[in-house]
Amino acid sequence: MRIIIALACQQCKRRNYTTTKRREQREKLTLKKYCPYCRKHTEHRETKVR
Repeated sequence: MRIIIALACQQCKRRNYTTTKRREQREKLTLKKYCPYCRKHTEHRETKVR
């Protein structure tokens, strides 16, 4: 089963992307994505979806 997660920029803390991951995966997902608010590629980390 997969769960929905949100990805938040580590510089401005805004939630820009949503994605899914397997429920068995315990560690937090971290990806380099484009942040339209910072206007550059930054590290995005998994957060809870509201």
